[in-house]
Amino acid sequence: MNQATNEYGYGNAVECQDGEFAGWYHWSQDPYETRSGPFYMKREADGSYLSAFRSEDRHMNGAGFMHGGCLMTFADFALFAIATDELGGGHAVTMNLSGDFLGASGPGALMEARGEVTRGGGKTIFVRGMITADGAPALSFTGIIRRLSAKV
Repeated sequence: MNQATNEYGYGNAVECQDGEFAGWYHWSQDPYETRSGPFYMKREADGSYLSAFRSEDRHMNGAGFMHGGCLMTFADFALFAIATDELGGGHAVTMNLSGDFLGASGPGALMEARGEVTRGGGKTIFVRGMITADGAPALSFTGIIRRLSAKV
């Protein structure tokens, strides 16, 4: 992994150097997301952000399908990826995260999240998005992010 400066600005993202997600970024300073995923993000040609990870057996529930908690953790990661430009390098916290489960997925699925900032500009940022599993809808989500004031 390379911790050089990159175009992502938020949270000092680290570039993955090898494997399926070479050239993508993740936030290495978040130990929970790193253990849960790791989850990756990249900027698309249109300027939006795409988040992704490859599901594994460890992401499944007792019935063999993607655990809802894993999907919600990925949605939380995606909130901040989607809002990267709006955050402008500042820190923030999740105020609200809601999701609607739309379909099951199993091990080996490519999980992707896309979305948009629906309102920003102040201390509160509203985001909506969709997670897919191999292209099929798995979770729609909305979230509210609150910017943190700079420490003096």
